Formats: sequence, structure tokens, C-alpha cells
Amino acid sequence: MTRSLSATVAIVVWAVVACQSAGGAAVDQPTFAPELGVELATMTTAGGLRYRDIVVGTGAEAKPGNVVAVYYSGWLPSGAPFDSTRPPEAPIRFTLGEGRVIRGWERGVTGMRVGGRRQLVIPPSLGYGNRAVGSVPARSTLVFTIDLVDVR
Repeated sequence: MTRSLSATVAIVVWAVVACQSAGGAAVDQPTFAPELGVELATMTTAGGLRYRDIVVGTGAEAKPGNVVAVYYSGWLPSGAPFDSTRPPEAPIRFTLGEGRVIRGWERGVTGMRVGGRRQLVIPPSLGYGNRAVGSVPARSTLVFTIDLVDVR
């Protein structure tokens, strides 16, 4: 047990150092993921996007200009769901960097690898801003879990 805890701590420390040396990201308090039995580092970008990798993918990396396919679930911080797409539905596809999705998604999906699952906490400035959209009130923080299933 001590070895796996030490290995987990080493991985989290490595991720923190790697992100800080890559520039622009800092670490918030680690978030406990009881379903995984480990603490996951939550990264925060200069624009206020917070994200954590629940599963790090091993496939192709999503980069601007790529067409990506994702499944997602979205909810408000209160826990109220507002949108989702999951199998057997088809994943949604969009080209990174073309502005066809909210900026929080553009920034949060970039760098993911196929097979990965990432949680995004998107501030209003990177989401819908002052607009109400469907059941999402204006100036809402948005929470998404995104599964990257394809990069082309």
C-alpha cells in the first residue's frame, strides 16, 4: 500500500511540475476521486478554467485544427444536469480552434488524448457569459465530464 501511495504522490507532483513548467497553469487543492481511490490534481489556467484528468488517454492528442469526437455530461454546480450525450447516441464532433463550441471546451479538450476522460469547471467568461441558454441561467459556472473518443 505504501508503494502505491508513494507512486500516486510522485505522479501528482510530476503533473504539477510539468504543467507549471509548461506555463500558464497552476494547481488548486487536489480533488479526491473516491471512485479511483486517489487524489487528482486540479489545474487552473490563467483564464479561470479548472480541469482534472480522471483518465489519461493513450491515443492521439487533440490539437487545434483536429476534428474531435466527444461524449459529455454537463451540469450546474448545484448538481442539476442540463445536457448530455452518451452511447448509444453518436458523439458530437467539432473542429478545435474554429469557435464552434464554448471557449472553455476549446481550451479544455485541447491536449486530451483519445481514451481520456476530463472534468472541466468552466467560469461564465469561458462559457455562456451573460446569456441564459436553455435551462442554464446567465452568468453560470458550468461543469462537464468529457470523454475524448476520436481525433482526426
